[in-house]
Amino acid sequence: MKNTLNCLGRLVDLSTPQIMGILNLSPDSFFDGGRYSLIEDAVIQTEKMLKEGATFIDIGGQSTRPGSHRIEADEEWKRIEPVLKALTKSFPEIYISIDTYHSSVARKAVDSGACMINDISAGSFDPAMFETAADLRCPYILMHMRGIPETMQKAPVYTDVINDVTEFFREKLDLLSDYGMHDIILDPGFGFGKTLEHNYKLLGMLDYFALFDRPLLAGISRKSMISKLLECNTEETLNGTTAANTIALMKGAKLLRVHDVREARDAIKIYMKTQVA
Repeated sequence: MKNTLNCLGRLVDLSTPQIMGILNLSPDSFFDGGRYSLIEDAVIQTEKMLKEGATFIDIGGQSTRPGSHRIEADEEWKRIEPVLKALTKSFPEIYISIDTYHSSVARKAVDSGACMINDISAGSFDPAMFETAADLRCPYILMHMRGIPETMQKAPVYTDVINDVTEFFREKLDLLSDYGMHDIILDPGFGFGKTLEHNYKLLGMLDYFALFDRPLLAGISRKSMISKLLECNTEETLNGTTAANTIALMKGAKLLRVHDVREARDAIKIYMKTQVA
């Protein structure tokens, strides 16, 4: 499996799994909505995540939780721009991922210091996204989603979730190859149009997607697949998240997208100790 990412001329080594800290700037994200809408709060949280071991900070300007509604690119950029400027000024060496499905936002963000695109729609919401990502020549996170955030959790159905996600990745990678893109990370999209059973089958067979020879990202942090199984509220899902992240590491995940960086760092450290011959 490819073990490096070229982030606009800077190489990130994935031989040790890396952490992507989540910075939600929307008021309605499922776990931390509204906490970091003020620039100073976003800077403080980013500093905390970097100190605890995050390599990437994933900035999102709109919620994509189940039932959420889309906002237009201009509104999304208004939320992101001042925070992005503050972060690149405060932390000049920072690696920022832009969580957006709007190609115009992706371009503005990369022009302003971001070095990776995280697109939950895999190019399906904005037909210009693949061409834009190829032109920007930065790593691209290709995520699987069934449906749209507004309705994706209303009785999602698959013939076989592993085969269906595999075919999705195969088709999208063929398209991205036509654009000459190389640094592509695969995300099976936990919680994005999947039942509890679908999510855990994907987690248990995450290593199957190694057949594509691409880095795998696990975005499980504090999602309902944890709270529903453990019958607890979102605030009580940290322990379950750490357990699920550890399984993801054992199944080949090279990136963990998380709210709680220190705990993810500890999981990686323990996992890596088991890999020493």
